[in-house]
Amino acid sequence: MISSAYFTSEDGPAGAVLHPQDSARSGWNDGTVLRGSAVSGALAREAERAVGDADGLRPVRWTLDLFRPAGFGPSSVSSTVVRRGRKLALVDVELNQDGVRVARATAQFLRGGAPVHGRTWSRPVTVSVPPPGLRPETSEPRVYYSDGVGWTGSPQAHQNAARKQTWHFPLAVVLGEQPTPFQEAAMAADFVNMVANWGDHGIEFINTDVTLSLVRPPEGDGVGLAVEEREEHDGVSVSVAAVVDRRGVVGFASVTGLANGQVVDPRLQGEPLEPRAARGAS
Repeated sequence: MISSAYFTSEDGPAGAVLHPQDSARSGWNDGTVLRGSAVSGALAREAERAVGDADGLRPVRWTLDLFRPAGFGPSSVSSTVVRRGRKLALVDVELNQDGVRVARATAQFLRGGAPVHGRTWSRPVTVSVPPPGLRPETSEPRVYYSDGVGWTGSPQAHQNAARKQTWHFPLAVVLGEQPTPFQEAAMAADFVNMVANWGDHGIEFINTDVTLSLVRPPEGDGVGLAVEEREEHDGVSVSVAAVVDRRGVVGFASVTGLANGQVVDPRLQGEPLEPRAARGAS
């Protein structure tokens, strides 16, 4: 069982209440708000619970709107099954704090269809994955890559304008629970903002949304992100990253970023680990 998590959960009069752990604290707003990945994970967990694991339905699209700052405090989640059929399920979920809705998401689940035989075009995607023995050197459960530098366990070498990739090791949404592959992907997808908008001056954009599309769930010891496209104009950026596991591309994630006058330096996030813990086992 994974020991680190974004939340603990307790029963409340209107359902479960999620209490954030320090790992859920964002680098924005002096740490007074939740990370988008924590919000995404909490809502993805609720969407899966609403659909259940019957009928062979699997999550294929995740659309998250972060339209209010989610404070670093107790949160509740709720869901509405919009459609539940033999081959498709559609679920709306939302996160509330003190009776105010601060984020919402929609999840689409599909049951796989018949095999196809025709050939179609697809763009080659060039990504790499970290060496199996590489482990984080800080309390942030990820490792980093930028062109010209390569993979490192620390973010220190990546304050540059090069194309970046990250690898996110499993982290639980709720303490005591094993994260599902969909939850891992939904949490990692929020970091497209960091991977795409981290330049030689830090991160100057905060994302207002996340859209994740999966052809299959990720497998193995984590989820990777590799920037594929990024455009910026007049304080708005749009970025797309490939979502990968060690077998290859499992889907794509995109975010819309808004310049808000603040700068976050990823090199300052996470406490350094002891050398022995940082190296870990291969």
